[in-house]
Amino acid sequence: MTSIHEHRTDTATGRGTGPVVFAAVLLFVVGVLDVLRGIMAIAEDDVFVNTPNYVFKFDLTSWGWIHLIFGILAILVSAGLFKAAVWARVVAVGLAGLLIIANFLSLPYYPVWSILAIALYTFVIWGLCVVRKDDFSLRD
Repeated sequence: MTSIHEHRTDTATGRGTGPVVFAAVLLFVVGVLDVLRGIMAIAEDDVFVNTPNYVFKFDLTSWGWIHLIFGILAILVSAGLFKAAVWARVVAVGLAGLLIIANFLSLPYYPVWSILAIALYTFVIWGLCVVRKDDFSLRD
């Protein structure tokens, strides 16, 4: 009778590797773009639309700081995802959800980017939620 033994290696072989790396790269890239968007808003660049009667109206500088801080957090959390830290997976899903809300609320200021960012953060959440906990480790 043949027995089946698990063989663990140091290479990335888990089924969850692809979606997690996809989410990590996407979170990093969109985080960098949110940092740049935040800097543009803080500098009150002319690329933003002025919407006078918006319900969730904040000063453009306030939105800039919000996007700058969330963008920096997204970059830091993506580094944790590359190291296969479970805390990073949980925080990334929550952070992506908050960034979807922030982009929705700032929709009138930069509509095209806000819609695109909402879609990209949705893919981040998808990439992290379709992977089972057992498949998460990149270093099995």
